[in-house]
Amino acid sequence: MSETRDLLAILDLESHDSNRFRGRSPAVGWQRIFGGLVISQALIAAMRTVDDALRPHSLHAYFILSGDPALPIDYAVDRLRDGRSFATRQVVARQNNAAIFTLSASFHRSEAGYDHQQPMPDVPQPEILLPEKELVARFASQISPSLQRYFLRERPIELRPVSLKRYLGEGLSAAERANPVQYVWFRAAEALPDDPRLHIALLAYASDMTLVDTALIAHGRSVFDPDIQGASLDHAMWFHRDFRLDDWLLYAQDSPSTSHALGLARGLIFTRGGKLIASVAQEGLLRQKTPRGLMRP
Repeated sequence: MSETRDLLAILDLESHDSNRFRGRSPAVGWQRIFGGLVISQALIAAMRTVDDALRPHSLHAYFILSGDPALPIDYAVDRLRDGRSFATRQVVARQNNAAIFTLSASFHRSEAGYDHQQPMPDVPQPEILLPEKELVARFASQISPSLQRYFLRERPIELRPVSLKRYLGEGLSAAERANPVQYVWFRAAEALPDDPRLHIALLAYASDMTLVDTALIAHGRSVFDPDIQGASLDHAMWFHRDFRLDDWLLYAQDSPSTSHALGLARGLIFTRGGKLIASVAQEGLLRQKTPRGLMRP
């Protein structure tokens, strides 16, 4: 089974009753559960309890403990509110009876109203950028082993970074570090079914990829550096317009602040035609590892 089909099967949660669901992790050797997987599974659990006419317009999530990919994840949904235009759900994910993650999601029935958006950045189109495996083949001597492993890993979401400058030992100018931005094209690696809710769940899955790394641009570092410990702490999304995840989407990311080992990153997600479909914000732990016995400055 392909990585995409395997992910679709994993997102088809097992129902225990009308408010309880069970998920699992893919057998890919992860040491901890990928945050995007828990976000997407929790969102699907919430969507299973809401009328199909309502779509999620926002979610807010906290990662409490690192999950164990060898264990199933139990999702309990609390139906906080069901109104004519809005519904609210809270989801708690547990392993071994301990909460590892919480998500609150709000759903809205589409209605007419004002409409505006920020324009999409002017960046190269994905077709002129190298696929991941070609990137590794061309720049193997300049890319760190950890980044090579990341790009060579089979995954359900294809990535094409607009720039690899900071990964190739070229460094960034003072002006580039003062304006920490990152642009990444992504899409599902295979064609997807037409279910809009599935595309929303997969967008939530993909939104956790590459984002926290943006907070290190100002410092000339990367989450792929062996002495950096990075982890997602909380995650928020707002869904604006319809889209398909099996066509290219641009993830335009920036970071307004890093302090006290915490980095904040934001993202706007556009279709290739320039339609803004979602906004994202995430805070992550960005801790520099030190040799055992030495104090961190």
